[in-house]
Amino acid sequence: MNTERYRRLDRDHHLHPFTDFKALGEEGSRIVTHAEGVYIYDSEGHRILDGMAGLWCVNLGYGREELIEAATAQLRELPYYNSFFKSTHPPAVKLAETLCRLAPPHMNRVFFTGSGSEANDTVLRMVRRYWALEGKPDKQWVIARENAYHGSTVAGMSLGGMAPMHAQGGPTVPKIAHVRQPYWFGEGHDMSPEVFGCECAAALESKIRELGEENVAAFIAEPVQGAGGAVIPPASYWPAVREVLARYDILLVMDEVICGFGRLGEWFGSQHYGLEPDLMPIAKGLSSGYLPIGGVLVGDRVADTLIERGGEFFHGFTYSGHPACAAVALKNLELMQAEGVVERVRDDIGPYLAKRWATLGEHPLVGEARSLGMVGALELVADKATAERFPKSLGVGNLCRDICFDLGLVMRSVGDTMIISPPLVIRHGEVDELVRLAREALDETARQLAGRKTVESTTEESRP
Repeated sequence: MNTERYRRLDRDHHLHPFTDFKALGEEGSRIVTHAEGVYIYDSEGHRILDGMAGLWCVNLGYGREELIEAATAQLRELPYYNSFFKSTHPPAVKLAETLCRLAPPHMNRVFFTGSGSEANDTVLRMVRRYWALEGKPDKQWVIARENAYHGSTVAGMSLGGMAPMHAQGGPTVPKIAHVRQPYWFGEGHDMSPEVFGCECAAALESKIRELGEENVAAFIAEPVQGAGGAVIPPASYWPAVREVLARYDILLVMDEVICGFGRLGEWFGSQHYGLEPDLMPIAKGLSSGYLPIGGVLVGDRVADTLIERGGEFFHGFTYSGHPACAAVALKNLELMQAEGVVERVRDDIGPYLAKRWATLGEHPLVGEARSLGMVGALELVADKATAERFPKSLGVGNLCRDICFDLGLVMRSVGDTMIISPPLVIRHGEVDELVRLAREALDETARQLAGRKTVESTTEESRP
């Protein structure tokens, strides 16, 4: 394969998501050509352990022929038909039934979308429509969390709490407020994790009172914040939030786009925390990323009102419940059940990853090594004792990420937080390899940082 030709064409014609277009054009893209199991391969022959499962989604790993065959068979039989015009098709119906069987008992309806972003757009429409039908049209405000990610459409970006996205997004959807995230390492070091978790829940209650319960429609959050840096809340957080919401008539939306389908060792992350959400956006692991599909699981409270009082719901997508995507998702869920993937995450590979990942906390650059299920994070610090961060100008997280790639590991950087989310089918030996490569990357990052300091010190001493 002519790698340089593909890089040139990519630079000249392809605008990548979440990318500095000019910088990438100057550096050149990595051309990924094929994949198998937990590994991707590039055009230059490098084998790279995919510690991010694509983008949190390739739960069953690469090269599953059963998923490929499911797509092929469906494309031959019915490649496409929409779910408008009083129509449906078997894959969408079967998938809807399967999802509702796996979901908590009070969730018996699903609205299909093409992605997690579209799912969160749908959530915003549904919660505001629900309250209008309930005779409370003023309940419009949705409370989310700072540094949260709920997609990159206008509504998804507005629900998310990422300042850089808001700065580029122009006017955001009105009546969306944000409260502090339960990020103990980054924001709560002056108190115990237990106290900090309760304070974050108290911030939610304070915002509800500020806006007025009569004006607040819903609270939306991920069980574990994914793109925000694999933020695992303190054990006190969700029980305290549950108590807060019990005092008010406000819907709970649990964004399961990342945590759903086994990543935390339960079918849905909200089940791990004992929560009963009113709506759950889903995507990513639903099809193991083999084809794009998302949706919203809707609790009976909301669904019954939308059905019985709502009339026509003026919302939907061309590819809602796309037959090939639905067929692949259905086969994916069947395989996960047959192979006990979720139980394995909970009882075997999740605890094994946690044990091995924790050893990285001993590294001089690591202020905290945390994990839950098949999600992990490393906090890179300049001083372990004080948790002092490196200057942002050093770009230490990006440096470590690039070193990881060079060594044969995909590990993502969110600022100076390194995160992983490997395929759920990763084996013990592959976890060992992941941890070994991560440690090598940390060592090389430390070596290069020390080299920079030496150069800076020499330069400083040579000045007159």
